[in-house]
Amino acid sequence: MAKVGLREWFAVGRVMASGRLARYGGPGGGPLDRFEADFSKQFGTRHTLAVSSGTGALICGLAAAGLGPGDEVLVPAYTWIATAAAVLAVGAVPVIVDIDQTLTMDPADIVRRITPRTRAILPVHMANMVCDMEAIMEIARTNGLLVIEDACQAVGVSYRGRRTGTIGDVGAFSFNQFKNINIGEGGAVVTDSDRFFARARMYHDVGALFRGHLDNYNEPHFFGVNMKASQIQGAMLNVQLKKLDPMLHRMRRRHGVMARILSSSQAFQLGPHNDPGNAVGLHLIFDTAKEASAFAEQHRRGVYRLYDSSRHVCTNWVPILEQRAAHPAMNPFSWTSKPIEYAPDMCARSIDILQRTCRISLGENYPLALMAYLARRMAGGKAPQRRLSYAA
Repeated sequence: MAKVGLREWFAVGRVMASGRLARYGGPGGGPLDRFEADFSKQFGTRHTLAVSSGTGALICGLAAAGLGPGDEVLVPAYTWIATAAAVLAVGAVPVIVDIDQTLTMDPADIVRRITPRTRAILPVHMANMVCDMEAIMEIARTNGLLVIEDACQAVGVSYRGRRTGTIGDVGAFSFNQFKNINIGEGGAVVTDSDRFFARARMYHDVGALFRGHLDNYNEPHFFGVNMKASQIQGAMLNVQLKKLDPMLHRMRRRHGVMARILSSSQAFQLGPHNDPGNAVGLHLIFDTAKEASAFAEQHRRGVYRLYDSSRHVCTNWVPILEQRAAHPAMNPFSWTSKPIEYAPDMCARSIDILQRTCRISLGENYPLALMAYLARRMAGGKAPQRRLSYAA
């Protein structure tokens, strides 16, 4: 996760001294407008809209793209529950898709799960591991589907020369304390579509009708909700955005060194990556769940068995699996033309992969020499130490 320090503190102080904390209500654009412009330029996307959270970004993006009752949206079996919950929030229903050993959606299973009711694919770049977006976009084009990218856990990461979140029709980002940009809580929606941007801006602000926007692209106003970010968030985002690429550079450097060391071990295999040259996510795959569990127990510093993070495993999304909503009359599962069924073994392959996989922290805020030392310990001390440069 990104570090927060004095520069964020001073940036917030300037906003507080100005007296203008809300997104709207004062002259000029303020820190939020500056962040959105800089984010769009740095990420190569036409529009950026800062919102209150990553979950809000997902909901706003889905609503902007017109997803709703009766629609099926494909989501991966391994992701934070908000990915599936956001689909339900707009009235659509999630259909759960297996992951492969890259920890992201298996394109082959995407094809198997498509039905006449499928409207969109929601790939998740999980734990800085990038999806096979080339295959996913081809599937989407072939089947006339939208692609809503969840890049909340891979902010700024690249896939074959493009930033995650900017490849599909709409992208969503999270800026909470566990992400590559960290302001405690926050998010953003990005798109190259003028229409989707206008709709996202309306949806995220119930008062959009009164804001005087003149570029709504002939899109009639509809009522929305309140997902606006504050200028305090904008001030922190401007500082954090400058830190992002240097941090990702450190992560790529550590990945290269640690992966080279870990690859010498016979106890596990390095997890595959959909863009090895830009990898900033690292995981190990074992032959058995017992071996993965024992490894995580032995190397507690920066090692996490994925299955133990239960909130990211689809079989633990109880209210979704049991299809419960806040009010029965507002339950999206009752609006489908065909019942949606979630079986205990619906994603057995995903569960098997997660049980046998450990994620390895790259320790981007720690010395590279320390991370190389930890990698050698994980590899059993057999890795060669020659010709390794420990410059940060």
